[in-house]
Amino acid sequence: MATKTDNADTKSSKSEDTLEDAWAIRPCHLYKEEYDDCTSFKARFHQYFIFGQDTDCSQWLTDYRNCERYQQSNGNDVAAGRAIVKSEEDRRRIRLRAHFANDTWQKRKEPPQDWAAPLPDWMEKRNENTYLELKQKELSGQAQPQGEERSLCAIM
Repeated sequence: MATKTDNADTKSSKSEDTLEDAWAIRPCHLYKEEYDDCTSFKARFHQYFIFGQDTDCSQWLTDYRNCERYQQSNGNDVAAGRAIVKSEEDRRRIRLRAHFANDTWQKRKEPPQDWAAPLPDWMEKRNENTYLELKQKELSGQAQPQGEERSLCAIM
């Protein structure tokens, strides 16, 4: 008969064997494509032009290899999965660093009260008979679609 401690041990070992953030792992071929793109001649030229040196592309290759190991083991190689998830988290943190460090603008919790207010008259007048306005009227059913006038005549 199993006791509470036996059940707790079983649950903790199950949670150690599964990867909660497996949704963050991309398909393996994308890591390979990123590595190939990073090491291409065009990318190396761009890196040298922007940064003055080549960037390190080895993390893409490491992620690809870990992804292959994780996929081939059908999700049983949790260490490889965790390595990929950590790499994705680091990549996301670096990408959003400037966003979170920005203290110039106050971040909104909801849109402004008048976000859907009608445009001012001068802007409505400027947008009269533009292609976008005609298409909007056509899509909303206010105007009939007009075909383009074409001539089938050719002068030779």
